[in-house]
Amino acid sequence: MQPQQIIVAGGGAAGFFAAIACAEANPHGRVTIYEATAHPLAKVKVSGGGRCNVTHACFDPRELVKRYPRGSRELLGAFHRWQPRDTVDWFEQRGVALKIEADGRIFPVTDNSQTIIDCLRGAAERAGVSLVLQTGIKSVRRLAPSSPGGAGPFQVTLTTGEVVTSDRLLLATGGNQTNLGFTFAQQFGHTIEPPVPSLFTFHIKDPRLEGLAGVAVEEALTTVRGTNLQASGPLLVTHWGQSGPAILKLSSWGARILHDCSYQFTLLVNWAPTFSAAALLAALEQARAAQPKKQVATWCPVGLPLRLWEKLLIAAGLAPETQWAMASGAALRALAAQVGAGEFAVTGKSAFKEEFVTCGGVRLSEVDFKTMESRLVPGLHFAGEVLDVDGITGGFNFQAAWTGGWLAGQAMAR
Repeated sequence: MQPQQIIVAGGGAAGFFAAIACAEANPHGRVTIYEATAHPLAKVKVSGGGRCNVTHACFDPRELVKRYPRGSRELLGAFHRWQPRDTVDWFEQRGVALKIEADGRIFPVTDNSQTIIDCLRGAAERAGVSLVLQTGIKSVRRLAPSSPGGAGPFQVTLTTGEVVTSDRLLLATGGNQTNLGFTFAQQFGHTIEPPVPSLFTFHIKDPRLEGLAGVAVEEALTTVRGTNLQASGPLLVTHWGQSGPAILKLSSWGARILHDCSYQFTLLVNWAPTFSAAALLAALEQARAAQPKKQVATWCPVGLPLRLWEKLLIAAGLAPETQWAMASGAALRALAAQVGAGEFAVTGKSAFKEEFVTCGGVRLSEVDFKTMESRLVPGLHFAGEVLDVDGITGGFNFQAAWTGGWLAGQAMAR
């Protein structure tokens, strides 16, 4: 009897994980990954600044799904089958020690993404997975079934001109707009939600940010004026504007809204969200009473970095050398507005380093999340960013890739 042929299109995190799961579950099948580039697992290599943020220490599926602007409903059941704890166990059983950082992100103890790449490539090799590099898929068609009522194999033409057949086909080609996975999915009748960027930083040119690149605030609250979009977390000032989780989360939840306004909008930043508006003004008034002879720039009563504080003072009309006693009530109200609700004109976006994520992809209602199999085409599976699933920053996109890959791999092995 001919061994089952399984083709995985795409050698990223989801594709590798699916191939390994499939080959381990069915040692008699022949699993082949076709990767169009010379560099498999390229996103794993650069993620987390080259450290690879493998997953996140959120072990309750109901909490975990709250980190996915798109796909949360569908992932709930999937995470009950494979979640971050399973991911941690999987890597540790294969010799990779992991660590949980203070913010919940999980990294290899080596702080080197190559550790994860070596583990995946080693596991694939041991399981008998064939990896073919610099070979993509040019076209796919379904052949007639050999028996009535059955599903025929897929005929796959490779970019080398070779033609191969497979009983199962997994599209794990990523979320890039030029991705042929979308073309193949559409060809089989699937709907593609238009891909737009997610997880990006904001371009802002503003005197309050000039010369502050690298300054970070531990907790800020960001809001897009005229929308319900709001996010909190650390905020980082960059050479081109603002980044950090408080910005990236906002970009993720607002991916479509911000795309539709061409990334031109007003951002409101509360630099001290632990203070209510009234408490913030009261803290400034108390500072004036307690330290009347001190210069306003030498001490920030709400704990902001002094370089940022000085910029906000100037924006509120207060010279940095002004003594607290000389700060009028109107000046303190203007300062409270700068701290608690600063307005910044956003004029564009940048990708978040190489960790570019897209919102959009194969419509989720057309996929069975128990098996990651198409509801339209038996034997066709999806995993990773080719689906309209994306998470906020912090290891959540990789977790969706591991989960989808494992479920697809198990199903394809049957």
